[in-house]
Amino acid sequence: MVNSKLRSHLNRLGSTAIRGDLPPSKLRNGAVAVELAIVAPVLMAMTMGMVELTAIFDAQNLLETAAREGARFATLDKEGLLKPGETSNSKLVNDVKTFLASNGIDAQDVTVVVKDHEDPDIDFDLEDPNNEFRFFEVHVLVDYLPKIFAQVADAGDFTLTSKLVFRNGMATITE
Repeated sequence: MVNSKLRSHLNRLGSTAIRGDLPPSKLRNGAVAVELAIVAPVLMAMTMGMVELTAIFDAQNLLETAAREGARFATLDKEGLLKPGETSNSKLVNDVKTFLASNGIDAQDVTVVVKDHEDPDIDFDLEDPNNEFRFFEVHVLVDYLPKIFAQVADAGDFTLTSKLVFRNGMATITE
């Protein structure tokens, strides 16, 4: 009974008694600010995460390219490409590290190993005549620490890896 009397009294007064004299468009201003305060941090976090992921994918792509370019060296005629006393394996490792360093990845953070494809525990010698036309693997590992927005502790880094299988030997062109 009391509830119905209160409802009829409010109906006679109209909505201005409850909401004041504000037009309906002004009544939502506070709600929009609250919605923005809730949604904006989520959108910013998603945007920053996408930027970080893009940087990681870019670094992974650089590793794949460096491994491919290093392994391609094994198919070339090495005459005139090696410095005195330099081995094909050390040239491959140096070329991969130089490529990555020229793209902003510190060469000291890069590990490059050349392994036998059939037995990955054995190092593969590119110059050994017994390894002619055999498959080998180039492994490139980088301790990657995204440094886009803020430096984090070293415990926050992770290793990006790339492995490429190639055949040792070169195609010769005869005249």
